[in-house]
Amino acid sequence: MRIMLMALLALPLPAHAFTARNGMEAKQVNATDIAVEFESGRAGTDYWCAAGDLAQREMNQPVGTRIWRASPAPRDAGRGILFTLDPARQAEGSGLSQFGSGEQDGAISLGHAVASYCQSVVPLFDD
Repeated sequence: MRIMLMALLALPLPAHAFTARNGMEAKQVNATDIAVEFESGRAGTDYWCAAGDLAQREMNQPVGTRIWRASPAPRDAGRGILFTLDPARQAEGSGLSQFGSGEQDGAISLGHAVASYCQSVVPLFDD
């Protein structure tokens, strides 16, 4: 029994799923990367919201922290998007916009991702 318990504890555990303010699911992959699961009918900005929300609320990153897309664009059908807080891991030309040049090109702040792209789902009530 003890050996079986030790063997089970040695197995990798599935990543903790996080539900963002917009209802999308995201997972922290490592210290800098966030995977946002594919969800049909969602806009690209919804993925940025989910990644930014996870980075703020789960990873405790400040609002000024920059986030980049690590998955190359365009995204294959049915695939999620990988984001990163590490500028060295960014996918070239895959940000929301490409203004100017430099190390922050293609990135947005977590505060911008959450404030601009997270829309709370408000239930409608029938009276």
